[in-house]
Amino acid sequence: MGGRNLTRRHFLGLSAAGGLAGLVHGCASTAEASAKGGARRIATFSCDVTPPLGTPLYPSYKPLDTIEQPLQAKGVILEDGGGRSVLCAVDWCELCNDTYLEFRNAVAAAAKTSPDRVAVQTVHQHTAPMADLRAFRMFDGIEESPPSPSGEQIHLPLAHLREAVAAALDHMEPYDQIGTGQAKAERVASNRRVPIGDGKVGFRASSCRDPKLVEAPEGLIDPYVKTVTFARGGVPLARLHYYATHPQSFYGDPRASIDFPGMAREWLQEQEGVFQVYFTGCGGNIAAGKYNDGTPEARQGLYERLRAAMKASAEATVYAPAEDADWRAVPVYFTPRTDEGFRGPELKERIWNKSGTPNDRICAAMVMAWQESAKKPITLTAAHIGNIRLLHLPGEVAVEFQLFAQELCPDQFVAVAAYGDCGPAYINLERFTAEGGYEPGAAQVVPETEQLLRSAIKTLLA
Repeated sequence: MGGRNLTRRHFLGLSAAGGLAGLVHGCASTAEASAKGGARRIATFSCDVTPPLGTPLYPSYKPLDTIEQPLQAKGVILEDGGGRSVLCAVDWCELCNDTYLEFRNAVAAAAKTSPDRVAVQTVHQHTAPMADLRAFRMFDGIEESPPSPSGEQIHLPLAHLREAVAAALDHMEPYDQIGTGQAKAERVASNRRVPIGDGKVGFRASSCRDPKLVEAPEGLIDPYVKTVTFARGGVPLARLHYYATHPQSFYGDPRASIDFPGMAREWLQEQEGVFQVYFTGCGGNIAAGKYNDGTPEARQGLYERLRAAMKASAEATVYAPAEDADWRAVPVYFTPRTDEGFRGPELKERIWNKSGTPNDRICAAMVMAWQESAKKPITLTAAHIGNIRLLHLPGEVAVEFQLFAQELCPDQFVAVAAYGDCGPAYINLERFTAEGGYEPGAAQVVPETEQLLRSAIKTLLA
């Protein structure tokens, strides 16, 4: 678009006129070593991205003192006639704004490809780092500033990731099949927005002990684990799993943990001897609260039921001949909130409030960091691989957007990974604002963003 500032109004107008095609491109790889003549190869990578002990850990920002399981970054590098691409999931809570771009660009450079062909998504465990260096730097020079991760504590795990991706290029191997499967996860996810009458909703969090909220129906969810498998001669080489729920059981202590989705992922990898990656879908308004009282015993049940669904999804795989990945990209300008509570003076007061909790002060800084970052677009991407559509979204997205994407392509296998650049925070339906609940207050974009995101999804999946 020659540097044109694509506002929400421009975007919607172009979408209605069918003029968004110019924004979508094949994202050709710049790698000199890209595949020639349609050859298709894959490599897997994984590395430890646990920050150093002592790193202030979200949400308490107490220093990390226990590593229950190492946090990992796991992914695949694909190479075909269109170039090279990367799909990566990171066991961190969030990567926001400049820090997200730093991770994505580092992975792209290590893989020798374009950033538009790289999807870096966090799994969103809450026993893991929150990373927004632009926000953290706002406390430089402030006496009695809250504890937050340092640049070194963020960049050391990033260096491990960069090295792992670069090393994987020496281990590319052919694949000739791509498979898909799905299975229902029983008694794991539930909708957080529970109707309480008069058009309003209550909040059923990741763990819940309120009998009325626990007894309320499961609500709208996507109950299916979806699995994409890359194989050669019927032998699986790597599996990508997608499931929509907040991945929390119990948290708040200074402990690093991959929580129940990561535990299920690693169990299946050990059982099958096949590399496994887990992506969190549109879980903005989805959590395990109906089935989780915050105890270790409840986490064990969630882990066992999710791993059973992942295993069943893998076993249901049906293979088709491999095809090249056609990458689509759409740059989107999101509009930040500037209503009450989201204005500069109010945010600065919270940032400078020495009696405020570390989380509240840092959250205020993250809102300001997002407002600054929103001057640039966020690039949304999708990979079309034969009958498969892999959609990559930013932020904490309501499950309705995932179901919408599937409805757009009823004859395709649509898998959605959210929690890319989490600068925008929650992306909700417009009606959520009137209904109340937790999500509208935690959103950092205007309510009208619903139509903007729907238009972008339509374009990416067309």
